[in-house]
Amino acid sequence: MLRLDGTLERIQRWDARWSERSNRWLHVRALLHLFRAVSWLGNGIFWYALMLAMLLREPRAGALPVLHMAFVGVLCTAAYKMVKTSTSRPRPYQSLRNVEAGAAPLDAYSFPSGHTLHAVAFTLVALLHWPWLAPVLVPFTLLTAASRVALGLHYPSDVLAGACLGAGIAAASLALA
Repeated sequence: MLRLDGTLERIQRWDARWSERSNRWLHVRALLHLFRAVSWLGNGIFWYALMLAMLLREPRAGALPVLHMAFVGVLCTAAYKMVKTSTSRPRPYQSLRNVEAGAAPLDAYSFPSGHTLHAVAFTLVALLHWPWLAPVLVPFTLLTAASRVALGLHYPSDVLAGACLGAGIAAASLALA
Protein backbone atom coordinates (compact mmCIF):
# COMPACT_ATOMS: atom_id res chain seq x y z
CA MET A 1 0.00 0.00 0.00
CA LEU A 2 2.90 2.37 0.74
CA ARG A 3 4.20 1.97 -2.81
CA LEU A 4 0.81 2.97 -4.25
CA ASP A 5 0.61 5.96 -1.89
CA GLY A 6 4.03 7.12 -3.05
CA THR A 7 3.03 6.77 -6.69
CA LEU A 8 -0.18 8.72 -6.15
CA GLU A 9 1.74 11.47 -4.34
CA ARG A 10 4.19 11.74 -7.26
CA ILE A 11 1.30 11.97 -9.73
CA GLN A 12 -0.36 14.68 -7.62
CA ARG A 13 2.88 16.69 -7.46
CA TRP A 14 3.38 16.29 -11.22
CA ASP A 15 -0.24 17.33 -11.83
CA ALA A 16 0.12 20.42 -9.62
CA ARG A 17 3.44 21.46 -11.15
CA TRP A 18 2.17 21.19 -14.75
CA SER A 19 -1.16 22.81 -13.90
CA GLU A 20 0.64 25.82 -12.44
CA ARG A 21 3.11 26.06 -15.34
CA SER A 22 0.40 25.74 -17.99
CA ASN A 23 -1.85 28.24 -16.28
CA ARG A 24 0.89 30.88 -16.62
CA TRP A 25 0.30 30.79 -20.39
CA LEU A 26 -2.88 32.75 -19.73
CA HIS A 27 -0.75 35.82 -18.98
CA VAL A 28 -0.14 35.97 -22.73
CA ARG A 29 -3.38 37.57 -23.87
CA ALA A 30 -3.38 35.91 -27.31
CA LEU A 31 -3.04 32.46 -25.71
CA LEU A 32 -5.85 33.19 -23.27
CA HIS A 33 -8.14 34.08 -26.17
CA LEU A 34 -6.98 31.09 -28.22
CA PHE A 35 -7.55 28.62 -25.39
CA ARG A 36 -10.94 30.11 -24.53
CA ALA A 37 -12.02 29.91 -28.19
CA VAL A 38 -10.80 26.32 -28.59
CA SER A 39 -12.47 25.30 -25.34
CA TRP A 40 -15.73 26.95 -26.39
CA LEU A 41 -15.63 25.22 -29.79
CA GLY A 42 -14.78 21.96 -28.02
CA ASN A 43 -18.03 22.20 -26.04
CA GLY A 44 -19.54 20.46 -29.06
CA ILE A 45 -19.90 23.27 -31.56
CA PHE A 46 -16.87 22.20 -33.61
CA TRP A 47 -17.96 18.56 -33.71
CA TYR A 48 -21.60 19.28 -34.59
CA ALA A 49 -20.43 21.66 -37.33
CA LEU A 50 -18.10 18.97 -38.66
CA MET A 51 -20.90 16.40 -38.74
CA LEU A 52 -23.21 18.84 -40.52
CA ALA A 53 -20.48 19.81 -43.00
CA MET A 54 -19.80 16.16 -43.83
CA LEU A 55 -23.52 15.49 -44.34
CA LEU A 56 -23.76 18.48 -46.67
CA ARG A 57 -20.59 17.47 -48.52
CA GLU A 58 -21.48 13.79 -48.81
CA PRO A 59 -25.25 13.40 -48.22
CA ARG A 60 -25.37 9.65 -48.83
CA ALA A 61 -21.85 8.55 -47.95
CA GLY A 62 -21.67 10.82 -44.91
CA ALA A 63 -24.80 9.58 -43.14
CA LEU A 64 -23.35 6.39 -41.65
CA PRO A 65 -20.08 8.00 -40.46
CA VAL A 66 -22.05 10.86 -38.86
CA LEU A 67 -24.33 8.37 -37.12
CA HIS A 68 -21.20 6.56 -35.94
CA MET A 69 -19.84 9.82 -34.50
CA ALA A 70 -23.18 10.59 -32.84
CA PHE A 71 -23.30 7.11 -31.29
CA VAL A 72 -19.76 7.52 -29.96
CA GLY A 73 -20.74 10.93 -28.58
CA VAL A 74 -23.60 9.39 -26.61
CA LEU A 75 -21.30 6.68 -25.24
CA CYS A 76 -18.67 9.26 -24.30
CA THR A 77 -21.21 11.42 -22.50
CA ALA A 78 -22.53 8.46 -20.52
CA ALA A 79 -19.02 7.29 -19.55
CA TYR A 80 -17.89 10.81 -18.69
CA LYS A 81 -20.87 11.49 -16.42
CA MET A 82 -20.54 8.15 -14.66
CA VAL A 83 -16.81 8.56 -13.96
CA LYS A 84 -17.01 12.26 -13.13
CA THR A 85 -19.74 11.92 -10.52
CA SER A 86 -18.09 8.91 -8.90
CA THR A 87 -14.70 10.60 -8.49
CA SER A 88 -15.80 14.17 -7.56
CA ARG A 89 -12.27 15.56 -8.00
CA PRO A 90 -12.06 19.33 -7.48
CA ARG A 91 -10.68 21.43 -10.33
CA PRO A 92 -7.12 22.81 -10.18
CA TYR A 93 -8.26 26.42 -9.77
CA GLN A 94 -10.23 25.27 -6.71
CA SER A 95 -7.35 23.33 -5.15
CA LEU A 96 -4.16 25.14 -6.14
CA ARG A 97 -3.65 28.71 -5.00
CA ASN A 98 -1.39 29.52 -7.99
CA VAL A 99 -3.98 28.46 -10.58
CA GLU A 100 -6.75 30.73 -11.84
CA ALA A 101 -9.83 29.74 -13.83
CA GLY A 102 -9.43 31.08 -17.36
CA ALA A 103 -12.99 30.12 -18.30
CA ALA A 104 -16.16 29.00 -16.58
CA PRO A 105 -16.43 25.23 -16.09
CA LEU A 106 -19.39 23.32 -17.49
CA ASP A 107 -19.78 21.27 -14.32
CA ALA A 108 -18.37 20.91 -10.82
CA TYR A 109 -15.68 18.26 -11.16
CA SER A 110 -12.36 17.78 -12.86
CA PHE A 111 -11.78 14.06 -13.57
CA PRO A 112 -11.82 13.13 -16.45
CA SER A 113 -11.69 15.86 -19.08
CA GLY A 114 -14.89 15.49 -21.09
CA HIS A 115 -13.65 17.90 -23.76
CA THR A 116 -10.57 15.74 -24.34
CA LEU A 117 -12.54 12.49 -24.12
CA HIS A 118 -14.94 13.64 -26.85
CA ALA A 119 -12.22 15.25 -28.99
CA VAL A 120 -10.11 12.08 -29.09
CA ALA A 121 -13.09 9.81 -29.73
CA PHE A 122 -14.56 12.03 -32.46
CA THR A 123 -11.18 12.52 -34.10
CA LEU A 124 -10.45 8.80 -34.25
CA VAL A 125 -13.86 7.97 -35.70
CA ALA A 126 -13.80 10.87 -38.16
CA LEU A 127 -10.30 9.97 -39.36
CA LEU A 128 -11.40 6.41 -40.05
CA HIS A 129 -13.94 7.79 -42.52
CA TRP A 130 -12.18 10.97 -43.67
CA PRO A 131 -8.39 10.61 -43.16
CA TRP A 132 -7.78 13.79 -45.15
CA LEU A 133 -9.15 15.75 -42.15
CA ALA A 134 -6.10 14.85 -40.01
CA PRO A 135 -4.31 18.21 -40.51
CA VAL A 136 -7.32 19.96 -38.96
CA LEU A 137 -8.58 17.43 -36.40
CA VAL A 138 -5.30 16.38 -34.78
CA PRO A 139 -4.12 19.94 -33.97
CA PHE A 140 -7.62 20.90 -32.78
CA THR A 141 -7.72 17.87 -30.47
CA LEU A 142 -4.25 18.66 -29.06
CA LEU A 143 -5.22 22.30 -28.53
CA THR A 144 -8.42 21.21 -26.83
CA ALA A 145 -6.46 19.04 -24.40
CA ALA A 146 -3.89 21.79 -23.74
CA SER A 147 -6.61 24.41 -23.26
CA ARG A 148 -8.24 22.44 -20.46
CA VAL A 149 -5.03 22.44 -18.40
CA ALA A 150 -3.99 25.99 -19.28
CA LEU A 151 -7.43 27.33 -18.35
CA GLY A 152 -7.07 25.78 -14.89
CA LEU A 153 -10.08 23.53 -15.41
CA HIS A 154 -8.26 20.18 -15.48
CA TYR A 155 -5.10 18.53 -14.27
CA PRO A 156 -2.89 16.87 -16.89
CA SER A 157 -3.94 13.47 -15.51
CA ASP A 158 -7.60 14.40 -16.15
CA VAL A 159 -6.71 15.11 -19.77
CA LEU A 160 -4.71 11.88 -20.12
CA ALA A 161 -7.56 9.87 -18.59
CA GLY A 162 -10.06 11.56 -20.89
CA ALA A 163 -7.87 10.81 -23.91
CA CYS A 164 -7.51 7.15 -22.93
CA LEU A 165 -11.23 6.78 -22.25
CA GLY A 166 -12.11 8.48 -25.54
CA ALA A 167 -9.66 6.29 -27.47
CA GLY A 168 -11.07 3.18 -25.80
CA ILE A 169 -14.64 4.11 -26.65
CA ALA A 170 -13.69 4.92 -30.24
CA ALA A 171 -11.78 1.62 -30.55
CA ALA A 172 -14.71 -0.35 -29.13
CA SER A 173 -17.09 1.33 -31.55
CA LEU A 174 -14.76 0.56 -34.46
CA ALA A 175 -14.65 -3.09 -33.41
CA LEU A 176 -18.46 -3.16 -33.51
CA ALA A 177 -18.65 -1.37 -36.87
